[in-house]
Amino acid sequence: MTTTRVIMSFPWGSSNGTKDSSDKQKCDPILSDTGVTEAVMKVARKELREDKAIREQSLEQMREWLRQNKDIENVRTDDIFLLKFLRTKKFSVFMAQQMLLKYLNLRKIHMHLMCDLDFLSPNLNKLINSGYMFSSPVRDKHGRRVIIGFAQNFNPAEHTSADMSRVNFITYETLQEDPQNQILGFTHIGDFKGITTAHVSCWNPTEFLRMMKWGEQSVPMRHKEVHLVNVPSAVKYVIEASKSITSKKMRDRLQVHVTVQDLCKKVDTACLPKELGGQIPMVDMIESWKQELAAKRNTLLALDNMKILSDRSIISRNGTDRNNNNSGTTPGLETMTGNFRKLEVD
Repeated sequence: MTTTRVIMSFPWGSSNGTKDSSDKQKCDPILSDTGVTEAVMKVARKELREDKAIREQSLEQMREWLRQNKDIENVRTDDIFLLKFLRTKKFSVFMAQQMLLKYLNLRKIHMHLMCDLDFLSPNLNKLINSGYMFSSPVRDKHGRRVIIGFAQNFNPAEHTSADMSRVNFITYETLQEDPQNQILGFTHIGDFKGITTAHVSCWNPTEFLRMMKWGEQSVPMRHKEVHLVNVPSAVKYVIEASKSITSKKMRDRLQVHVTVQDLCKKVDTACLPKELGGQIPMVDMIESWKQELAAKRNTLLALDNMKILSDRSIISRNGTDRNNNNSGTTPGLETMTGNFRKLEVD
């Protein structure tokens, strides 16, 4: 386990993805005002327009808005929490405020999928131990954390869609407590080997697609790369349905690989578990990951204290709909649900 924890500080920054052995790279100090290195702040300035003045001004505006907003209560006001919305929205305060409202509303409407994020809960702990989803302790060449999922490690006879979703959000919320992750974003890897119709049928198609649609707009994360491998032809119905309701930016970042060998040509193998062509056994990665989950457990449980009392201030992209739409039909959803159900039949 010691080896795995040390590897977590894998140097990054070289353009070819190899280790940079320079003393500067190894000794880049953590800046006291941001909690990240100067190398990470260069990315923040370039991609997010973040500097000290903008950061402090934006945080003050967010806190003042929270103080005056009567539609929400018990919302966290610490830097880490507010900055994950500001950074996702590149310091557009209004857009960050809207995303925060949508985030709270999504949690309210889908409590069974997004709340009670306790990794020690028996069902969730079993799913995490199985290797369904975890984060590699090794950052990729861009300094990003790599989120890895194995479909075959989710047993639909033992677990529900709520278990799946809560493990997903435990992963996301834990990682987003790190400012470096907020800035650099994430690489996702999904191995679909062993997926069956039972994996799909555990979800209500409409709920699944709504979570896909609203999740991108409501959950503050910078998804930089998505790699899928061992995808059965039938699952392409779900992938196509998901692509049709996500942004072009997300569609462009999705890559589907035929084999693990193809995946390894695009992703640093140092980040991958041994089972996907890397060197660290998955079981060691999971144990390392559980230490991170334990450190943030109370923080995640406290998220349930935040409340949204009204969604009247939420402005959707079309100006009419909100992410609390439990009735009616999201445009195009009927067609996508049909594709989703086709997989169950096939």
